[in-house]
Amino acid sequence: MITADVRLILKRQQYETVGSHSRVKTCHWTKSDLRGEGGCYKSRFYGINSHQCIQMTPTFTCNNACVFCWRDLRYHTEPAMENGIDKPADIVEGTIEAQRRLLSGFGGNEKTPSEKFERAMAPQHVAISLDGEPTLYPKLAELVNEYRKRNFSTFVVSNGLLPERIEKLLEEPPTQLYISVDAPNEELFNVIDRPIIKNAWQGLVKTLGMLPKLREKMRTVLRFTLIKGMNMVYPGQWAQIIKMSQPMFVEVKAYMWVGMSRERLEQENMPLHDEVRQFALEIARHAGYRLVDEHEPSRVVLLMKEDFEGRVMKFD
Repeated sequence: MITADVRLILKRQQYETVGSHSRVKTCHWTKSDLRGEGGCYKSRFYGINSHQCIQMTPTFTCNNACVFCWRDLRYHTEPAMENGIDKPADIVEGTIEAQRRLLSGFGGNEKTPSEKFERAMAPQHVAISLDGEPTLYPKLAELVNEYRKRNFSTFVVSNGLLPERIEKLLEEPPTQLYISVDAPNEELFNVIDRPIIKNAWQGLVKTLGMLPKLREKMRTVLRFTLIKGMNMVYPGQWAQIIKMSQPMFVEVKAYMWVGMSRERLEQENMPLHDEVRQFALEIARHAGYRLVDEHEPSRVVLLMKEDFEGRVMKFD
């Protein structure tokens, strides 16, 4: 249940609440693309139109309390859905309407072409990754299906701690599944991700072992978040995670010193792009992958084992 004071905080942070447990927040890169200032790294790597992308979550809670999380963990780890589970179709319609409200001001922005604004009012992509852990919403597969019915591409980002929920996505596969991995071993995982459930590392390892099978139905990605002074160690262990899961893509990305994470970490914990690139090359060398692209503004590089034909999907 989102209390009134939390709703007010979220409103000030430009979140739109949908139903009882979902949220939408306009991504910085959506706004940037609308102003003609460039899109996100997903646009560069995978062909996503940033101005047509909804950033949402079907739950505001998480089963991790990551030290680098930019969210306010005071309510991020509290129980949700106490008033029942919202229907996937209602969430989809609600998020589309919320996105339109959030972007409505760009209709009068002199930097935004009218044609691009009209396209933004008809979104085609959804990143189910904004806040919380999406697999905690028990109807995630049905939610993906509801977006697909409306011709959306779907990017699901999960911490992988609930392999049984991940496996259910085989029934309604998203376009792309991200599994976030923030540590090369269990000891560092417990320090960095600070799970609030039992056997969290074992759940993640089981999910990673399932990825080769999932890859038959969806594009699979590992996202490594690098924190300088904490997890930029043991490139061989990071490589073992890649070998276990055999993802199509690996994104190696810098921790960004933003939001509430600034109360837990220092600015020095945010690696420079060159540092991310060099460590990614070390991982790639051990894993048999290679660096194929990078997006310096986001401090992220893309690794692949081989050039995946058609990796960039264009959406008109």
